[in-house]
Amino acid sequence: MDSRSHTHVTAALRLCLHALLAGLLALVVVRAVSEGAPDTAAVVSVTLLTAALYAAGALCSSSVRPGTRAGAWWLGGLWALWVALLVLSPDALWVAFPLYFLQLHFLPMRWALPAVTVTAAAAIAGFVAHGQEIGPGAFIGPLIGAAVAVATVLGYDALFRESERRRELIVELVATRADLAEAERTAGTLAERERLAREIHDTLAQGLSSIQLLLRAAERSLPDNAPAAPHVRAAREAAQANLAEARSFVRALPPPDLEHGSPAAALERLCARTTAPELTVRFAVSGTPVELPTPYAVALLRTAQSALANTVRHAEARRAEITLSFMDTSVALDVVDDGRGFDPSGAPVHERGEGGFGLPAMRARAGSLGGALSVESAPGQGTAVALTLPLPVAEAERAA
Repeated sequence: MDSRSHTHVTAALRLCLHALLAGLLALVVVRAVSEGAPDTAAVVSVTLLTAALYAAGALCSSSVRPGTRAGAWWLGGLWALWVALLVLSPDALWVAFPLYFLQLHFLPMRWALPAVTVTAAAAIAGFVAHGQEIGPGAFIGPLIGAAVAVATVLGYDALFRESERRRELIVELVATRADLAEAERTAGTLAERERLAREIHDTLAQGLSSIQLLLRAAERSLPDNAPAAPHVRAAREAAQANLAEARSFVRALPPPDLEHGSPAAALERLCARTTAPELTVRFAVSGTPVELPTPYAVALLRTAQSALANTVRHAEARRAEITLSFMDTSVALDVVDDGRGFDPSGAPVHERGEGGFGLPAMRARAGSLGGALSVESAPGQGTAVALTLPLPVAEAERAA
């Protein structure tokens, strides 16, 4: 048999085998002492040696195990001591029964069956050699014991293989069910994305396209030195950029700013085109930049866009700074302004009726990538938004 794991069943069988061998060896000693046999001292000595060798093998199960040289020598030593005990006492005949199980466990089946046969023959021969009364039991007992041991081991082995097959089928079934659930979630996500893409294409994208055309017409109708011309041009460019964003979402592509550059370059362009009265936006990079997966780059850009939009709309700030920091195991984005600030513990913006979902969306985006978003602000003391994302293993190793 092959070596098996320490399950409750095998542990119980092993304890039963220990108890059986100890009981039979004790029987041999008791019979020898009670009958006053001339070889009592030798019987006791050999019995103690056999028990000691068996106990040593049981305690050193890490090295004495099936398929090892130590296991073979241990089993051979037990068999030799048993033969010596069989020469001294006919009662050693019954110790053959636990030996059958040990041989079937420690030896391959092609060697175990001949070994069991030889052990049964030796038991019968030893009993006959002691001149005991010969009856059918002297021959049938060892043979039946050997047959029961072989049948028990083969039956347990068959049950074990069947149990393993069932376990593998259950594992495969669970994995298949998980794959099916994932496929259903993916199909639902794709269906919802397709629905949103159609809605965006038919509403927002068309509306932004119309706004862009109207602003272009208004820009052409204005004199070159008109005070409103720069504002119309900025509005047209903003509509054009947002139209490109909407179309990229419809095509399931990354944001246009990330198609032709790194996240740092995209953030720098975002700072350059963010305009508001008396607002200066600066960008800085800290650490050694590493290549980021698209979801990470998108999260950084979207968070910066949302934070800057809040700064422009609500903060009345004069200065805003975006810092992209690459660390050993993470990447961080900090957006800080010196605006009027707010109380982060108060009701979210969208609950106050102002229509914003920026902070909840940023937190959800950070959480989907295993990151964290923190907001520090107070009335009159500006706002600091910090996004931290753990780097994937490959990028973290390259950064290190």
